[in-house]
Amino acid sequence: MCLIDTDVLIWYMRGNVKARTVIRGIEKPAISIVTQMELVQGLRNKTEQIALRRFLDAYDFKRYAISEAISQRALFLMEEWRLSHQMLMADALIAATAMEHGLCLLSGNAKHYRFLTALELKTFKP
Repeated sequence: MCLIDTDVLIWYMRGNVKARTVIRGIEKPAISIVTQMELVQGLRNKTEQIALRRFLDAYDFKRYAISEAISQRALFLMEEWRLSHQMLMADALIAATAMEHGLCLLSGNAKHYRFLTALELKTFKP
């Protein structure tokens, strides 16, 4: 099972055929609650909010909460990689979620994660 990064969902919602194909092909799609928060942060109006909820409900996305273990791992990732690779908090939390649950991470932003050798990264190309 793979955790889907925010950018792949954005591509999907913009109508990208490759994103739609890959997401529809995932038997049990999963996201971090951080991804859902990032999506909500980018909404412009109530119509988009309703569309996002319907989309997430239609595919029955499993949503992973931020646990203490995920928080600690994300903090470690930021301490290790913030200065050298500009690791951001949301990316650290998403990567830590995948790592803690033994999931691969599907992302179109490989540059945000490729230096994390303990993370199984699957690259999405729109």
